[in-house]
Amino acid sequence: MSFLVHSLRNVRIVAKEVPQIRYFSQLRPQTTSKLARPSFQASPIFQRLSRSFLTDASPVISRPTGQDAWIRYGTTALAVGGSVVAIQMFLNRETRDELSAAERSLLNESFQYTGAGLALTAIGARSLFKSGFAFRLMATNPWVVLGVSLVGSIGTMMGVLYTPPENTVQKHLFWLGFNACQAATLSPLFFVSPAILSRAALYTCGVVGSLSYVGATARNDKYLYMGGPLLAGVTVVALSSLAPMALPLGMRGLQFAEAISLYGGLAVFGGFVLFDTQKILHHARLAAQGSMVADPLRESVSLELDMINIFIRLVQILGMRNNSKK
Repeated sequence: MSFLVHSLRNVRIVAKEVPQIRYFSQLRPQTTSKLARPSFQASPIFQRLSRSFLTDASPVISRPTGQDAWIRYGTTALAVGGSVVAIQMFLNRETRDELSAAERSLLNESFQYTGAGLALTAIGARSLFKSGFAFRLMATNPWVVLGVSLVGSIGTMMGVLYTPPENTVQKHLFWLGFNACQAATLSPLFFVSPAILSRAALYTCGVVGSLSYVGATARNDKYLYMGGPLLAGVTVVALSSLAPMALPLGMRGLQFAEAISLYGGLAVFGGFVLFDTQKILHHARLAAQGSMVADPLRESVSLELDMINIFIRLVQILGMRNNSKK
């Protein structure tokens, strides 16, 4: 109220002197001083609560300089490179000979289908998010969403896995349906900040690239024994993800289940990358011997699921770290 009264008083003072002014340069010093510095004094409460461009508040967001950005990029590149070297030295002390032509061909085709599937999934998820599908999905009963997504994903995945490679059209249709189901399930991720999504995607590429390189250069069948333990681990991770929806857990129980789902799942699906890479090479050797038919589309589904699960957990971890800084 006092702010309004003092403002009206200043307006009256200026209005009295306006008839005597013909040019802006003829403004008297006392009038300009009144215009520049109002005669009222804001209350301390108003000064504390007001935040605008006219206050002396520090900026909320500071944009890093070009030098700081390059330092961050260099640090990230060194961290990724160091991680690759450390993983190679720790997990792959005994390397194998050079890959055969059949192994190299099946491995390259599998990763090409994996990249194409991830690109289709990302484009489809973005399109569904823009169309408002993600809002309707978030408002639906979670059990209904879980059931429909499981039925759609597992059904189309089984179609990809068990359709013979000779039936190219049907197999690719099942593959497109599988990627469409993944896109519908992942569309709510675009509610997250794009900076977090891009960082999680970069870290996922680094993790999967380094682990697949270790699996491809390790001696034959070194990590194929991990199938049973990894299956048990993914069962525990899945149960820990579903436990908060079905069991009345306390705060500590929820934190423990979340930690198992996030960090345990990250370790389990990282192990699956090693296992699936060596499984592709093993299938390539069997195909070269005539024991089976090479099927890169089938091999790509496992790698795609590994990358999606690693990406989701990295998004959650980065989001939690970002919230803790606020």
